[in-house]
Amino acid sequence: MLDLEYFQLPVAFQFIVVPLNPLKAAAVAGMALAGMVDDTAFQEVSGLESNMEVDAYNEGGENRFVHHLPTKMTHGNLQLKRGVAPITSPLVLLCKATLEGGLSAVIERSDLLVSLLDEDKVPIRAWAVYDTFAVKWQVDGFTSTKNEVAIEQIELAYSYCERMI
Repeated sequence: MLDLEYFQLPVAFQFIVVPLNPLKAAAVAGMALAGMVDDTAFQEVSGLESNMEVDAYNEGGENRFVHHLPTKMTHGNLQLKRGVAPITSPLVLLCKATLEGGLSAVIERSDLLVSLLDEDKVPIRAWAVYDTFAVKWQVDGFTSTKNEVAIEQIELAYSYCERMI
């Protein structure tokens, strides 16, 4: 029998980003789903990517093809976009410590879990992102002629990511 649910593609409009530490993640995710924490909600999340770089090697005497030899894996930066959060937000505090510290303190790295939620707010896809730290923190421009939410963008470098669900 054909499982039609397997072929349903998820809609990417509900998602949360929480610490990967299992106990902390469960607590934060539970509070976020209950509406008690707003630090996990983002307007947009992007940058979940892995790329393998290759070197082209031309074999002597054989001109019909080129060997491609894998060299290293690279990853993009995780980009988070949301309304400007209060100064007490854990992510804002992390950005302040990393980007406003002038490299005077050790950079704290953290692991995150990015979860795509279904209509009942149950995770249906998830990616673990390891060793993240803030590399960019930007607030969009303010315009007096527009009635829009002030947006902040946070960019995090990471070592690697893996698909969990």
